[in-house]
Amino acid sequence: MKNKPMQFYVRVSAALLALAGMSLNSGCAFNQTPLPTPERVELESFMGRWYVHGYTPILVDKKAHNAIEHYRLDDNAKIQTTYQFRDGGFDGDLKTYTPVGWVHDKASNAEWRMQFIWPFRAQYSILHVDEAYTEAIIAHPSRKYAWIMLRSNQVSEADYERLVRKLEAVGYAREIVKRMPQDWSGEAERLAELEADGL
Repeated sequence: MKNKPMQFYVRVSAALLALAGMSLNSGCAFNQTPLPTPERVELESFMGRWYVHGYTPILVDKKAHNAIEHYRLDDNAKIQTTYQFRDGGFDGDLKTYTPVGWVHDKASNAEWRMQFIWPFRAQYSILHVDEAYTEAIIAHPSRKYAWIMLRSNQVSEADYERLVRKLEAVGYAREIVKRMPQDWSGEAERLAELEADGL
């Protein structure tokens, strides 16, 4: 029993290492047109909680439900990130991952680097954010990974389709992005915990 937690973290570390490696390798293997990004992203406005409505599943989150992504800018200009979801269903185990990011392109604040496991760094670009900072798309230049996020835990079919089309317009295949199941009707306790933790 004492060895189980360590085995779990080894498996998770291996999965995240694979993600980081694939992200970096895919960026090198394909000389694609750079992704368009907003002229300027206001970091303070971008921070906070986002609900993930579309995503590219990887080993650790292929059965994710009710996922959130939270960003906090610390005193060292690092972006402390919390990715949290229910595994396997709306009543599944709660999984939490905390990669660290930082701004790579400080002229626009739209291109980041994210570190899951040292020393591997993955590139993430803010492909889209609206003026009110209520919806955003995070993308990778390989066109193999993307996340559609909103401040709201609900999204209309029309808005979700509009955001998917933004990805298609820059070269993404539609099947890369899977719809994230979101239903917070039974998550009052978790919401309270998120608020208490500043997430």
